Amino acid sequence: MPLTLINTHRFAEHVTPPGHPERPERADVLSAVAARWQPRGCALVAPRAATLEQLARVHADDYIGHIASTAGLATALDPDTYTSPESYEIARLAAGAAIDAVERTMDEPETRTLALVRPPGHHAERSRAMGFCLFNNVAVAAAHARERGAARVAIVDYDVHHGNGTQHIFENDPDVLYVSTHQFPYYPGTGASGEIGAGRGRGFTVNLPLEAGAVDEDYQTAFAEVVVPVLRQFKPDLLIVSAGFDAHERDPLAGMRLTTPAFAAMTAELRIVADQCCDGRLALVTEGGYDLEALGASLDGVIETLSAPAAEKPAWPASGIDASRGRRSASEAARTLAPFWTL
Repeated sequence: MPLTLINTHRFAEHVTPPGHPERPERADVLSAVAARWQPRGCALVAPRAATLEQLARVHADDYIGHIASTAGLATALDPDTYTSPESYEIARLAAGAAIDAVERTMDEPETRTLALVRPPGHHAERSRAMGFCLFNNVAVAAAHARERGAARVAIVDYDVHHGNGTQHIFENDPDVLYVSTHQFPYYPGTGASGEIGAGRGRGFTVNLPLEAGAVDEDYQTAFAEVVVPVLRQFKPDLLIVSAGFDAHERDPLAGMRLTTPAFAAMTAELRIVADQCCDGRLALVTEGGYDLEALGASLDGVIETLSAPAAEKPAWPASGIDASRGRRSASEAARTLAPFWTL
């Protein structure tokens, strides 16, 4: 089945103040990538807005009402997170694109989808906007998948920032696995290896905090020793990816050193797991990535990986730098998660 891309030029209508890293030009890159790949066999569809009922599965009613009240206004929700007159509608389109991605891959096994959206979502809490995020796109999509019959949903987040909102929304739920690789300590301050979920959800939050300066081999180690083994043991019905590209060596907001091919390699690892565990049901939703050139090039690599006729063994790039950061993170995760997973 061809890869389906979900995008609209309207994502540029969410306007942030001058100099803000989550700027409308990011939407132009997303649309340019979609236009580049449509003639090469990718289906391209426009998103529909998430309904209030769909948003309310993960967000409090009064919070949804608060964001709705910003329609037509330019507001500051916190020192980093802003709305412009169109932002409420555009945020609903971003969440709706994630829902559409999940529906398409659930309805047609072996269908892969990529929602090219902004604003990002993984920092949005149940009742709080933060980190450039208004609605938690991936969480809304995961809850929708559960509503449509997915017994187990796995979310893998390779954005450079920890997805605090996604973790907290599902931390008590043993049917939604959240796995994150991220720079630590760093914004938003969550994501230590000891954060493993709560109540019945203990063990179903997997954090792989990595020290600044991590390179391709560090991520390769984290994936090989923790991410992939946990996913295989969880056996999800659907795999969703919070696909952020701000761990790239060119990105201005963080201190990681991933090269462009590393994002294709991580995606290839996840495609293989999806093919083997859940009939290829794989949906990706964009998060961060603030160097425009790196964002476009990394997305090209991800789409090429997803568009290949069959999943192929990842071609991890080699920096030649010692992967001690990845080994330390994987070892600590294995120790912390020993009661729950075989690592």
